[in-house]
Amino acid sequence: MQAKLETRPSVRRRAVTGALGLALLGAGLPAADAAATATTATTATTATTRDAGPGMSRFYDQKVTWSACEGMDMPKDLQCGKVTVPLDYSRPKGPTLDVALARYRATGDSRGSVLLNFGGPGGSGVSELAVGGKEFMHLTNGYDVVTFDPRGVGRSSPVSCGPATLKIMEATDGDGGMSDPEDVLKRLRDAAAECAKYSGPVLPHIGTVDAARDMEVMRRALGDDRLNYLGFSYGTRLGAVYAARFPDQVGRMVLDGVDTLTEPLTEQGLAGARGQQTALENFLDWCVEDIACPFGRDARNARDQVERLVASLDSDPVPSAFGEPFTGQDMVGAIGQALYSRELWPSLERALAQLLEDGDTRGLEGFSSGGVTFPVRQPGGRAPVLEPVRGDRGAGLTDEEDVPMDNLPAALMAINCADDPDRPTAAQVTASLGRLRARYEEASPVFGRYRLTQVLMCYGRPKGTDYVRDDVRDLDTAKMLLVGTRGDPATPYRWTVETADRLGPSAVVLDNRGEGHTGYASSECVHRKVDDFLLYGSLPPDGSSCGPESAVGTGSD
Repeated sequence: MQAKLETRPSVRRRAVTGALGLALLGAGLPAADAAATATTATTATTATTRDAGPGMSRFYDQKVTWSACEGMDMPKDLQCGKVTVPLDYSRPKGPTLDVALARYRATGDSRGSVLLNFGGPGGSGVSELAVGGKEFMHLTNGYDVVTFDPRGVGRSSPVSCGPATLKIMEATDGDGGMSDPEDVLKRLRDAAAECAKYSGPVLPHIGTVDAARDMEVMRRALGDDRLNYLGFSYGTRLGAVYAARFPDQVGRMVLDGVDTLTEPLTEQGLAGARGQQTALENFLDWCVEDIACPFGRDARNARDQVERLVASLDSDPVPSAFGEPFTGQDMVGAIGQALYSRELWPSLERALAQLLEDGDTRGLEGFSSGGVTFPVRQPGGRAPVLEPVRGDRGAGLTDEEDVPMDNLPAALMAINCADDPDRPTAAQVTASLGRLRARYEEASPVFGRYRLTQVLMCYGRPKGTDYVRDDVRDLDTAKMLLVGTRGDPATPYRWTVETADRLGPSAVVLDNRGEGHTGYASSECVHRKVDDFLLYGSLPPDGSSCGPESAVGTGSD
């Protein structure tokens, strides 16, 4: 049963993001790789001053060749292409990898491209644009709408943990590793070695700093004078890093569902637990107004029932649709996914009723990828071969059918940990777990334990880059629009304000007084203001707001 490593269902008017992509999941590289990876992190930081050094011209001078996207589910008007980038930017004459692109062409005269990142980290932009492209068709009035699979994701040299995906879940199952934390940490380190083996050469070169440099290659290959960009959730971190590295190349940039640039993973997890608890309470307030609510008509009693149900399922799981035990933590993970959009609340209400009335877990399992067994790719199998660029040729993209099914969680782990410089020792982790547990349970009696297990998952990996935390600040760029949603369960509104203050006068804040993760996906007001800025340069005043949208289902605001 997959309780902690979910894919995100595609929902109308909702970006592919998710709390796990912002909070804490991370896999470790083996200790033997520490020196090499630490060197990579240092190189990523110091290389900020020389992005156009010798050897880069062949990447910056390339052009994208577009053709119809292959695949039965691909829209006929969606075009696909690629750019070739250095595997290691400190060695531009060394091995390369290809980054998959997709676009919808402008319907009239094009002023260039607007680049989208849907969040994660670990989400395939190409797949999401193919499924949810209708949300962005208005932007084709002036732009080619372009997205990509970041390095390590989707068809762009996808990373994988192979059988270790399940081992990581097993190691952190139970009571957050409280009973024997030293054993849990050892198992995580062992699993990390398998992640390195199954992921291949891209793993030490994954992370937001390298992805931002890839975006500069894309901008030049697309022929754009400036980067116009719309990033959701984790995509806001990526956009901010790009702006810090290439301030003179920033065009019209929108960051929606703004990530923190400074908080350590433990604090991010606490913020996520609080946000999900608030979202759950808002859902239950809505639910009890409906006669069909399975928890009755009293909101406080409904909260108590949810807590008791989680505890009951943890001690006595019920069979899932796949025959495996469905625990309270499985239920917590499914609820957490459903809370990202108010549009899912009626479906969540029905799923909880099915569980309570019939013991049927299928509705809740529909919110996660529970029960899926991941096929694994053998080391040395059909992973893309990295080789030096020869002319306009680079390493090929991975075939869609060869993308590992655990790619999203594996990439999410690798990228989040590559961006985080904190690596407490085993002794420090063991000594702090009791205190952390109390803080997490105070933050959320429902989600606290679930989020605490994720704190452990960067253990065993060398320190990531300190660039995001230390250097992304005081930017001298064109104005950027930052959208924060008051009821966002994944990226609290205060992160929008804090990040805006950190970025400096270039940042303009739009306050979305609604619910759900990101605003463009749920608010017509936000959608309109973002489009007006991207298309026409019409920037709302700093501190302006959008009111809550209309009611969902049978409840009311």
